[in-house]
Amino acid sequence: MPSRWNAPGLTRRQLVAVGVLGSAAVAVGCKSRGHGDWEFFTEEQASTLTAICDQIVPADEFPSASEAGVLTFIDRQLVRHFRRYRSAYLEGLERVDALSRRRFGRELAGLSSSQQLEVVSAIEQQDRTFFELVRNHTLDGYYGPPRHGGNRDAVSWRMLGLEEPQVLGRAQDNPRKGSPS
Repeated sequence: MPSRWNAPGLTRRQLVAVGVLGSAAVAVGCKSRGHGDWEFFTEEQASTLTAICDQIVPADEFPSASEAGVLTFIDRQLVRHFRRYRSAYLEGLERVDALSRRRFGRELAGLSSSQQLEVVSAIEQQDRTFFELVRNHTLDGYYGPPRHGGNRDAVSWRMLGLEEPQVLGRAQDNPRKGSPS
């Protein structure tokens, strides 16, 4: 006896298959919104921000900002605690690439390091609010706790000769002498 829930002309197996394919399409569509590995940024926006952050904290004997996970930190925070800065980032990154195209005919990520520095220096002068926002978040990500996505492998703390601080609220591995166990 046919059920009133079956679509006309479809067997139950076909209906289930269509449902599974539809769910898979939705799941793939949600992940591939052009963001790649990023929660907020597109690949192009992440490339532009990488160039800016790496001019703020360039590589030397220690990793650059992007190598230390600063982009991951900023990206994660923009979908969490930094939500109020989303439009500032989107608009600011577009202004940076527009300036880069006017000066050099390409987006910031496609320029040489010296050309990137020239554009980032211009942004620092012309768009101080955006530059300071990115600089502050870059430094937060570079020197902050690794659990937030930046300071990968506690690289900045090692650079400063600091031991990784214990996270408050976690059990002590080595209780103090004389304290009850």
